[in-house]
Amino acid sequence: MFVIELTYKSGLDEIDAHMAAHVAFLKKYYGSGNFLVSGRKIPREGGIILAVGKSRKEIEAIIKEDPFYEHGLADFRIIEFRASQRADDIQKRIETS
Repeated sequence: MFVIELTYKSGLDEIDAHMAAHVAFLKKYYGSGNFLVSGRKIPREGGIILAVGKSRKEIEAIIKEDPFYEHGLADFRIIEFRASQRADDIQKRIETS
């Protein structure tokens, strides 16, 4: 599993100008099964994506398709980890947070 951390390098006006394309990118990889959870950081200085993939190389290739990456709007940090535990009621916890 991978945590992908985005940190904006541009102002929110430029981020928002590319948000629709970024959301389309997210939907593509939710559809493929790679993305599990995503959202904005608080304060709004970037975002987080929880992803699965066969390798770090695969995740790096996916990131290069993000409009925020293509336009140099954000820095990306990939943290790989092995999930060893999870809450049985994870969906309920996500819905109530």
